[in-house]
Amino acid sequence: QDNSFEQFIINYCNEKLQQIFIELTLKEEQEEYIREYFNNAIICDLIENNQTGILAMLDEECLRPGTVTDDTFLEKLNQVCATHQHFESRMSKCSRFLNDTSLPHSCFRIQHYAGKVMYQVEGFVDKNNDLLYRDLSQAMWKASHSLIKALFPEGNPAKINLKRPPTAGSQFKASVATLMKNLQTKNPNYIRCIKPNDKKAAHVFNDALVCHQIRYLGLLENVRVRRAGYAFRQAYEPCLERYKMLCKQTWPHWRGPARAGVEVLFNELEIPEEEFSFGRSKIFIRNPRTLFKLEDLRKQRLEDLATLIAKIYRGWKCRTRFLLMKKSQIVIASWYRRYA
Repeated sequence: QDNSFEQFIINYCNEKLQQIFIELTLKEEQEEYIREYFNNAIICDLIENNQTGILAMLDEECLRPGTVTDDTFLEKLNQVCATHQHFESRMSKCSRFLNDTSLPHSCFRIQHYAGKVMYQVEGFVDKNNDLLYRDLSQAMWKASHSLIKALFPEGNPAKINLKRPPTAGSQFKASVATLMKNLQTKNPNYIRCIKPNDKKAAHVFNDALVCHQIRYLGLLENVRVRRAGYAFRQAYEPCLERYKMLCKQTWPHWRGPARAGVEVLFNELEIPEEEFSFGRSKIFIRNPRTLFKLEDLRKQRLEDLATLIAKIYRGWKCRTRFLLMKKSQIVIASWYRRYA
């Protein structure tokens, strides 16, 4: 309920992660996403801009001479961010907020991608300074324990820097930038964790809580965008391997390129052409119902194949037993006739 500096920088990181989530997971639908949905780059700029960003204003207040308080920091935000459409303050120059009684004088509000969050400015300046005395760092660096020594590299006398230590906000901003750079070099898979209830109890599903999380994680928008394009995509080889039993021409073995096999398979199944598209290395399926149809056909075909295997096995077993009994009968009959 009470959000301070810690929650502010956490939400800043969430904004950056949401931004890279858009860039990395929706590249093929990027243009449509920009047309249809909100791009949160403007919020990230509000927080991290080097000249007019909230973190830059906070650092400026922490470093300037004279009396510095949380109220002076809020006054600066009111001046610099007054006209920003995602920033709200009781004392903002934007007149539509002057009569907003739900927003206290010592707070400001940011319209994040997931919704509005109100922040208490009390403690912002002190928490951002986060100063650690140099003599304390040097004392910890001299510790005999290797872990403690590694945690305070700035205490090394050979690396003493007389400059003012970086603020907590600037350190966090640098960490987020490193994280973004690292993520952009990867091929990430996102897993969204949903809490079914607040009690951490089994077999308890709170509909309101789950819906709230789905809305604030932006999952509905992501699903809409994915559905607007191709919901399913798979390389030709594994696709042919999984569904080849649905077509007589591809079962049990297909002699030729995998793409050609997939084309024969989809033509045989009479899937409408608007439901799929062939890429250089993958098959793209537009609608989930097409995939569900393939899975249902595969399931039925597997059952038929299992029945066929069982029938052939039982026939082989009975024939083997019959031939053995026939052979035994001939042996018995020949010995009987010999001694009859």
